[in-house]
Amino acid sequence: MHVPTALGAAIGAFLLVLAAAAPAAPAALPPETEARVIVAFKPGAALLRERPLADRASAATVAEVAQRRADRLVPRAGRALSAGRMIDARSQVVRAQGVSGAALAAALAAHPDVEYAVVDQRRRALLVPNDPLFMTGSLAGSPPRGPAVGQWHLRAPTEELKSAVNAQAAWDRVSGQPGIVVAVIDTGVWADHLDLQGRVLPGYDMISNAGVANDGGGRDADASDPGDWVSAAENTLVGGAFLGCGVSDSSWHGTMMATIIGAGTHDGIGMAGVAGTGAGVRILPVRVLGKCGGVDSDIMAGMRWAAGLTVPGEPVNPHPARVLNVSLGGFGQCKEGYRSVVAEVLNAGAVVIAAAGNSVGKAVSSPANCPGVIAVGGLRHAGSKVGYSDLGPEIAISAPAGNCVNILAGQPCLYPIIAGRNSGTRGPNAGGSTWSDSYQISVGTSFSTPIVAGTVALMLSARPSLTPTEIRQALQSSARPFPTSGADNGSDPTPVTTCVDPATRIDNPATTNVDESEQLQCYCTTALCGAGMLDTAAAVAAVSRLVARIEVLTGAPQAASVLQLSSSGSLLGPGRTVASYAWTVADAGGTGSSFVSATNAAGATLLPSAAGTLTVRLTVTDNQGESASVDSTISIAAVPVPVPVPVPVPVPVPAPTPTGQGGGALSPLWLALLALAVRRLRQRPAG
Repeated sequence: MHVPTALGAAIGAFLLVLAAAAPAAPAALPPETEARVIVAFKPGAALLRERPLADRASAATVAEVAQRRADRLVPRAGRALSAGRMIDARSQVVRAQGVSGAALAAALAAHPDVEYAVVDQRRRALLVPNDPLFMTGSLAGSPPRGPAVGQWHLRAPTEELKSAVNAQAAWDRVSGQPGIVVAVIDTGVWADHLDLQGRVLPGYDMISNAGVANDGGGRDADASDPGDWVSAAENTLVGGAFLGCGVSDSSWHGTMMATIIGAGTHDGIGMAGVAGTGAGVRILPVRVLGKCGGVDSDIMAGMRWAAGLTVPGEPVNPHPARVLNVSLGGFGQCKEGYRSVVAEVLNAGAVVIAAAGNSVGKAVSSPANCPGVIAVGGLRHAGSKVGYSDLGPEIAISAPAGNCVNILAGQPCLYPIIAGRNSGTRGPNAGGSTWSDSYQISVGTSFSTPIVAGTVALMLSARPSLTPTEIRQALQSSARPFPTSGADNGSDPTPVTTCVDPATRIDNPATTNVDESEQLQCYCTTALCGAGMLDTAAAVAAVSRLVARIEVLTGAPQAASVLQLSSSGSLLGPGRTVASYAWTVADAGGTGSSFVSATNAAGATLLPSAAGTLTVRLTVTDNQGESASVDSTISIAAVPVPVPVPVPVPVPVPAPTPTGQGGGALSPLWLALLALAVRRLRQRPAG
């Protein structure tokens, strides 16, 4: 998207302020009553030579040959096998009772004549939601307002839609679970929206200033969105409470974020939410933005409350969130307060996902640039960085943010992100459920962020015990690579170049001033736009399989003392078992650590000889040959230096004073007193 300066500035300013039928469950699969495995024999295998199969063999002959080959596999399988259909001259199905498909495949794969053996897995047609906006972007009975591509960003990627996240394939693997709570740290949420009914939990309003809150009071338990419009009078020099904020209608920003994450999917209404399949995840509104935005203190308090941490003077959140969607931001480095809050939220087991910013290719906004935050960059449909999105090394991953291509007045935006909102321009209209479209558009890194948040909610629906670190790793390891060509703007002759780090752009070599000019569409790199393009289906698949974990059993690791580690927290895929463990020292870090136990067991013991930072790697392999690795960095303390114990000095004990009985030396004090008495007697006058 080639964004003109005025449009880019407008979007940037927007980010600075903000930065029904029951869902139909997928039909249950019929229970598997037997193991079914596809076996392919090696070319030239003895089993093939024993009874060759003619090209035009009859069905009876084919069945006979298939059964003979199955019979030859019985000793390896350890049980009777029946032949299924042949696929080609070298591959066929074999069936067995009383064993799982995975176990049978593993046994048959070990036969010397077998090239491979895999489970004959059942597949289903991919779910195509019946939400009217998903495919066409238009509602029945309404004038078509588009976009014609509908919710393009949720479908499988194509040559045209390179950045689409393939959520549709993820929905065939997992549905959003109501036990997973996603907090929307924003303007509040209009819970009566048709796509959100029954999915919004009671939240909290953290706005301290009554004027900004626009609801008559300060902090309270009402997290609904009363509207955040700014009137012309409020934006005037004389008496304007919000001078400089700009005149605007209510944004319904929090409601849009909530619908992108959790709108009812496959319910025949409106749009599809990323994590809205099945019962759907739950949305927790935490209101921190009102008229002209919000202040850091309210935002930090809202983040703490959302994660279940205490906020003095406020009730404890009874529904702690696992995911915090923070589609807001502003210029500047990450403040210490945000650093502390993010660290506490992560320690509580919640993930913070924040928008990179919309200042047209400049440095990542705050709090997205805080350590531990999953910062989200924005992509065009073609996979290049969208013009308004910021970029930098803090970004973890990028996702579709919406772009228009044609930017002249009155032209429809071709690739926006559809979101639910209210039709009111100031306060909410009762019954005013509506959705953005090609003319009332939704674009910005604010909108790429909830796509990632919804993906994380699906990941947690599949594996609720995932840690924030594991979630980040899975998102990044499953991401698709950025394209390096094919993103040209058609008639626009301006070539698309590779993105440049805003921190290294110099506008005057003599003074080394950082270039603050805008950086429009460019080809992303992993150094500036994160690990790649979000792939929802791949991320869910990554956490549904084997996950290796290391637990440090030693309470306070120190040099010259054994360090005990365990893999007991590792997660296995359904029906799978561990085949092997492998422990290695990835980086001794000056500790001189070496194993003093076996390195192929569930646990391991090391002996560090010096203080430093040790990195241990564990690789777990399951019985299907899948492997997963994890590194654990452990601080080793020095051996405590013994504190010398002071030796007591003997104190002289004076000799006892004579009592007139027995012998013994006279004490110096007694002698001094005696001498004084004699002197006074001599000085007395004669009587």
